Amino acid sequence: MAKKQLMLLVGLMLALSVFLAACSGKENAGDEKTEPVKEEEKKPAEEETKEDPVDPNAAPVFPLDVSNTGTPIEDGELTYGLVADAPFEGTLSYAFYSGAPDAEVLDFFDESLLGADGDYLITNDGAATYELSEDNKTITLKIGDNVNWHDGEPVKSTDLLYTYELLGHPEYVGDRYDFMIENVEGMPAYNKGETKEISGIKIISDKEMSFTFTEASPSIMSGFVSNATPRHHVGDVMTGEVTLEDIMASDKIRVNPIGFGPYKVAKIVPGESVLYERNEDYWQGKPGLKTVVLKVVSSATVLEALKKGEIDYASVPVDQYLVAKDIENTELLAKVDLAYTYIGFNLGTWDADKKENIMDPSKKMSNKLVRQAMWHAMDNDTIGKELYHGLRFPATTLIIPVFAGFHDASNPGRGYDPEKAKALLDEAGYVDTNGDGFRENDKGEEFVLTFASMSGGETAEPIAQFYMQNWADVGIKVELLDGRLHDFNAFYDMLKASDPRIDIYQGAWGTGSDPDPSGLYGRTASFNYPHYVSDKNDELLAAGTSEKAFDAAYRKDIYNQWQALMVEDVPVAPTVYRYKLAAANKRVVNLSIDPGSDNYSRWKWAVTE
Repeated sequence: MAKKQLMLLVGLMLALSVFLAACSGKENAGDEKTEPVKEEEKKPAEEETKEDPVDPNAAPVFPLDVSNTGTPIEDGELTYGLVADAPFEGTLSYAFYSGAPDAEVLDFFDESLLGADGDYLITNDGAATYELSEDNKTITLKIGDNVNWHDGEPVKSTDLLYTYELLGHPEYVGDRYDFMIENVEGMPAYNKGETKEISGIKIISDKEMSFTFTEASPSIMSGFVSNATPRHHVGDVMTGEVTLEDIMASDKIRVNPIGFGPYKVAKIVPGESVLYERNEDYWQGKPGLKTVVLKVVSSATVLEALKKGEIDYASVPVDQYLVAKDIENTELLAKVDLAYTYIGFNLGTWDADKKENIMDPSKKMSNKLVRQAMWHAMDNDTIGKELYHGLRFPATTLIIPVFAGFHDASNPGRGYDPEKAKALLDEAGYVDTNGDGFRENDKGEEFVLTFASMSGGETAEPIAQFYMQNWADVGIKVELLDGRLHDFNAFYDMLKASDPRIDIYQGAWGTGSDPDPSGLYGRTASFNYPHYVSDKNDELLAAGTSEKAFDAAYRKDIYNQWQALMVEDVPVAPTVYRYKLAAANKRVVNLSIDPGSDNYSRWKWAVTE
């Protein structure tokens, strides 16, 4: 069986390579960063290399820091490649953005008020400091006196309040009203329009404020939102000056956004490029570069752009690793990413009025035995080894290995086992009644699933076809939605709209820094695209962020139970965990992808001659 699967992949890749050669002048349509991978070429001394705390056999060992230790140019320029096969959306506000490309654009000119350490826990090393009360329910922030917006206005406590007023607003339609927002005392009443104020947020002075939470939760330390919004710049929803819709469409966040980060936005070519200029008044000091040029490069052309020196830094698609590692003027960095890829099953809909997910037992994927079988049918090991050179490896649970204290390494998930898949389908009553090689459902009706997947990169089409063949091998007929892959923006627009044509889909999640999964799988989570809900899920997610969860052993047990529940119910089937690869030109200095490094912050990045 393994040989058969490998031959299928080889055949698909060969066919695709011929197609790409014939279309060498064109970029592929759409994708997010689903395959960014890079490593360092040659750094043999292990004592010089910091490793991510994961299975060292999963992939080659890569450094986290560039090796160049030269003297930076005083007024250098760095060109940053944003690898995407579609334009970035351009919603450049932490309150409203939804996709990873926009986050990359934001990271150069704006940032959180609180710093974070290598374990993604908040620190007092940022633009603001904090104190947590003894009962763990109130956090008090003080913003530094030298922290100013790019237009010279000071960053005020009311600007951070404004973020919460936006995220909790009754008319907010974004994706970031999650547990850490709702847990603020008085937020539910504000969100329902019952009050104009959030009782748990107190403004002490222009630079000091406090947040009181309904529940003490360890997520305060890893998921507290401290991204301020410049009220004076974007306009004030609270006074009726603008509406939320006005802000989302406004040039104030799409053409001339401001932040208080190391670089100012000087010019935006929508969807294509951004020119940043040094923020001479940056609160940490003088940034290492005079200018940064961010430009979109396709996954098909990123290696050539790196090779020619047209860009100095970019993520690299993992499937291009063998070519990337031999580019002489760059070095490769990598770590296990805060992300995973998965197959999602459409189990219901999003109720926009109630703002919660509703399961629908009439959906084709409502039988969990069928979902379990489809996970067992997927040969993720072959995908990781043959298409990604070991830089992706089979996923087992929905809490990633980066969160070593909470990932249940003892839970095997549902490994590749086609015979087990067939047995589960038999148990569910899904059998081939007409001899065509495909199973009918338990009512004897035709069972054909519609599969939505994203385009982008050389592996997107082969992987989709590979999984469809995996499912066909156990008797499940699967067809691509519209007979093709869809670009990143169109794909997620369909998921957000609960497109009823989609039975299953392939997506990818960046998890963020908080191990709490409620923002993706909670009853009221708008990112819960499978629309999975259960009382047990509610109970475990609540327990994982409760005051008792300050006890790490208790929280680990809760999350082990939650991971087991997801392996049993399979609202989504995780496919692979992934290494995040990045290539840096050898003239780049002071750059690290290690969140615990002083050089992780982009204000330190610089270049030599």
